[in-house]
Amino acid sequence: MWLHWSYELGLAFIYGGLIGFEREYHGEPAGLRTNILVCIGACLLMNLSLYLPEVYHNFTVSSVIRMDPARIASYTIASIGFLGGGAIIKGKNVIKGLTTAAGLWLVTAIGLSLGAGFYFPATLTTILSLFVLYYLRQIRRHIPKQYSALLVIECTCNYESLEYIKEILSAYPFKVKFINFSYKKGENRMIYKIYITSHQKIEPKNLLDELTIIPSIDYVNWTEGGNIR
Repeated sequence: MWLHWSYELGLAFIYGGLIGFEREYHGEPAGLRTNILVCIGACLLMNLSLYLPEVYHNFTVSSVIRMDPARIASYTIASIGFLGGGAIIKGKNVIKGLTTAAGLWLVTAIGLSLGAGFYFPATLTTILSLFVLYYLRQIRRHIPKQYSALLVIECTCNYESLEYIKEILSAYPFKVKFINFSYKKGENRMIYKIYITSHQKIEPKNLLDELTIIPSIDYVNWTEGGNIR
């Protein structure tokens, strides 16, 4: 039994290490060591879950002790969510770490599969995972992506200001999808919220420089990935 466990834990070390190496290479927070620990831990728990019924086989059906081999595995999958949640970084309009969190969840499944003796599915899953993490990363770079931004402009209330803004925006290779505005009555000022989309990476520096030259504009703010609100 112990030799069998050692073999499975060794495979978990290798498979978790392969996925962890890819994550480490690309600078992700959950890298080589984290993925190895998760995979061998899941493998050990799966073996423990399968072995416990043998330990308590003397208990009859009328006993208060009930052994369910799937219970530890199910709690392992549920608890890995806390570790995966810690790998996700959420900032202003930016969410990072989703792939890393999904990878930890997947490595847990690989470890459980090895512990249960499902070597071929675990091997195939590891190969497919490496393909997704490495090769699809290269393909993903060639997939057209829509970039978006929210441009907020505050200026003195006059018709010419909006016309100047529209004229400047029309010279850039992006699409003005929506313009929302509000009026500060006491100050006679307008606030424009302009939602912009483009299939090219938007570089706002030149645009912001042009907008700030307009005398009636006092405030300009550019937010990547801005939403219409």
